[in-house]
Amino acid sequence: MTGMVYACVAPHGYDIIDEIAGPMREKFRVTRQAMEKLGQLMKQQSPDIIVVLTPHGTRIEGFTSIATNEFAKGSLTQHGETVSLSAKCDRDFAFALLKRAKEQELHVIRYVYGSESGSFSVLPLDWGAFIPLWYMLDQKENSPQIVVISPTRDQPIEELVELGRQIALLATDSGKRVALIASADQGHAHDENGPYGYHPASAKYDELVRQAINENQLASLLELPMSLVDAAKPDSLWQLAVLHGVMQKIPLKGEVLSYEVPTYFGMLCASFQKVE
Repeated sequence: MTGMVYACVAPHGYDIIDEIAGPMREKFRVTRQAMEKLGQLMKQQSPDIIVVLTPHGTRIEGFTSIATNEFAKGSLTQHGETVSLSAKCDRDFAFALLKRAKEQELHVIRYVYGSESGSFSVLPLDWGAFIPLWYMLDQKENSPQIVVISPTRDQPIEELVELGRQIALLATDSGKRVALIASADQGHAHDENGPYGYHPASAKYDELVRQAINENQLASLLELPMSLVDAAKPDSLWQLAVLHGVMQKIPLKGEVLSYEVPTYFGMLCASFQKVE
């Protein structure tokens, strides 16, 4: 079976990674265990390509950026410890997606860091891409290649939904097994001592996301008033819009594996299995 074989929603807090969690290790245990489960489910599907949607990559006003580097590499350091990750990028998929998206008059733009190709063509992995990939990307010779996409938050939601449709259609046409990671943290205003303060909208937004995933109704999130979204301060809505577009073309059933708020932002892990 080829095409889109799996998808997930995964958070990206530094302390999820055991090796750099330090004194926060136990506080993030529930999410870490769920991420390990997502990693197992991802690897069971043996994808050739993992498309990762990150809210913290290179964001260009009015455009979704699609990286076309040959390689990707990153490292995270915390509490005196460092973890590193590298991957090969599927440039053919990235270029094909750019072509399809532009044919649909979507606002997408090609992004390349450093050299166009070769050993110096290395995309720096931001934490939004790095942390989910840490659990879902085997560091082996036959490891899946990746495609890194950074949706912008000032783009019409319907464009992001259409981008998801085009990812799904390209996955089907590619003849490869493709998986998608919607890297996303939920509301960031859960703690008055946090950087964004406290607002009850964060808890409300997070609960709506949980319900939408478990009830397979991601479309309901696209109708939320932006006043609620702005007050809740998530970085998830835009990647979820892309995932919704994928699900319009590929039957996937969502299941929330975990949800917790160990600090000031909500973290949710959800698996989307293909419905046969």
